Amino acid sequence: MIGDLLLCGYRGRGAGAARPVFPLSCAVQNYSWGKVGLESEVAKLLTSGDPLVQIQPDRPYAELWMGAHPRGDAIIRDNRIPQKTLGQWIADNPACLGTKVKDTFQGQLPFLFKVLSVDTALSIQAHPNKELAAKLHAQFPEHYPDANHKPEMAIALTPFEGLCGFRPVEEIVSFLQTEEGKDTSGSNGELLLRLHSQYPGDIGCFTIYFLNLVKLEPGEAMFLGANEPHAYLRGDCVECMACSDNTVRAGLTPKFIDVLTLCEMLNYTPAPSSSKIFPAVQSQLDPNVYVYDPPVPDFAIMRIEIPASIKLYLISAVDSASILLVIQGTAVGTSTAAASEMSLCRGSVLFISANESISLHLSSPDGMLLFRACCLL
Repeated sequence: MIGDLLLCGYRGRGAGAARPVFPLSCAVQNYSWGKVGLESEVAKLLTSGDPLVQIQPDRPYAELWMGAHPRGDAIIRDNRIPQKTLGQWIADNPACLGTKVKDTFQGQLPFLFKVLSVDTALSIQAHPNKELAAKLHAQFPEHYPDANHKPEMAIALTPFEGLCGFRPVEEIVSFLQTEEGKDTSGSNGELLLRLHSQYPGDIGCFTIYFLNLVKLEPGEAMFLGANEPHAYLRGDCVECMACSDNTVRAGLTPKFIDVLTLCEMLNYTPAPSSSKIFPAVQSQLDPNVYVYDPPVPDFAIMRIEIPASIKLYLISAVDSASILLVIQGTAVGTSTAAASEMSLCRGSVLFISANESISLHLSSPDGMLLFRACCLL
């Protein structure tokens, strides 16, 4: 998916050994729960960023992986860089992570950035903390492939539905006391039928009466810490997580189900659905930036909204490697250190080394919407 680099990619000026800012071509996961064809936000971003991509109308496009995970290492879209993938480049240039990030995470990019397009519900699941992850990996490496925790955050791109955390006890009791034959419209009857049509006979369908139904509007987020039961139901989002594959599942899935481990590890503290919406904080340094900074060190996300009135905008340097995704708008980006010029449009993905900034020369009449994943230690 290298595509037309001059349209949405890299136009270099001059040579240089280290190029700290460069565009990426990212891995796509075609999981069965994803939206199909151009109904998928993942597919739309792919075609916008690379016109040569062929989207199959009946194939699901579930996830776009932006990072250096071994199962989806991003390809570097600059043929003058000898390394072919982001993981290889970071291994050879660990200083790009920033000193604190490099030392804290042993020279590894600590996060994986994603776009998800959800058509049918994902499994009911939770992610272990670091202590349990290490134990599960040692005992069952075939099911738990690494020893890391997997906190994650989802930020809606379109109206988004998910289950997250246990409901207040009084809500659970009221559902259980609903009398047979009564109107079920207030009891998630439509959602129950939808999940049952997707997973016939799966007892996990009834978790909607125990877990909060969280509905996010674009820009709203939910954070999923260790041991938090959850399931994504429908919609498109950007997601960031610690770089791990550890998932403990309990239902709505044909995959391995580990009910005993899940029941032992879960956080059973009840809380209202409103408490699950994670707030973004407007930056005091730049009113165009909204920061989602969860209570874990591995990652943070910035939402950057550049109004049409601004034609020159600086993506500020941070002391961390970061990955930038363009959701809306067009611009030409320049970076003095990289001696390069990059044409950015919807679907473009950039890797930015620590302490590097980018000047954007905007050319779109509607401004730009960007998301940036980084590590704010």
